Amino acid sequence: MKFYLKLVHMEVHRFRYLLGGLMALTILMQFGVVLLWSLSERGIRTSPGWSDKLITYHPFSETGKLTFNELMFNNQFWFSFPVLISIAVIAGYVFLIWYRDWLGRDTFIYRLLMLPSSRGSIYAAKLTAIVLFTFGLVSFQLLLLPLEMMLFNLVVPEELRDPSYLSQAILQNQVLKVLIPGQFDVFVMAYAIGILTVLAAFTVVLLERSYRVIGIGFAVIYVFVCGAALLAPITLQRPGNVASYLYPGETYAIILALTAIFVVVSVWLSIRLLNKKITV
Repeated sequence: MKFYLKLVHMEVHRFRYLLGGLMALTILMQFGVVLLWSLSERGIRTSPGWSDKLITYHPFSETGKLTFNELMFNNQFWFSFPVLISIAVIAGYVFLIWYRDWLGRDTFIYRLLMLPSSRGSIYAAKLTAIVLFTFGLVSFQLLLLPLEMMLFNLVVPEELRDPSYLSQAILQNQVLKVLIPGQFDVFVMAYAIGILTVLAAFTVVLLERSYRVIGIGFAVIYVFVCGAALLAPITLQRPGNVASYLYPGETYAIILALTAIFVVVSVWLSIRLLNKKITV
């Protein structure tokens, strides 16, 4: 356990500057959007003749006042941009977390593999690091949203705005709605598939490292089988499909069960490759 925790600390320490940069980018862009949009809308609605424009104006709220929900809805791209950048960086780092050990200075992976401890600890530490980075950024985003709502309330006078609720504001942004789903079952499904995707990527890397060019072919087959199996229950539910006899709850249970099976297979195969095929 001590060796595993040291490896987790090492992986987090390696990523700290990137993680800090992503958080800084999120703060600058999202707070900037909130401030600029709020100032702009406040200026428009306090300008002379605004009451005449209400005839053709279609407000987000029934009263015609500003809401934080409207801000989230009208600034989809700029509000989501740092989140999408963070997702892209984490997705790339899923591969880099392995390849930097092989391709970096002094092929660090060989020193890791020669340590007198289970190689499974190396695998578990890298997976833990990716999960920590992901949930750390999601938690950071959840922490920022109330602060951004406070900034919105400070800039927009009370007589110009209606109250907003955080849960409703999240639903207005398509990216946040996926990352922070409102239903527990959707949350479990989304992050279970996300973890499986990470594990599948780890398996792809280890297959390539174990068998080189042939391993790439094995990796493609493995990813195809995982994807096809998970998509099959959804495909059966298409309208007009005579085989679509499953209830939504049954489809959910099948996908969750398949995800659990592929998680176990991915972990088993990856650790077997580390122990049996990758030598120093």
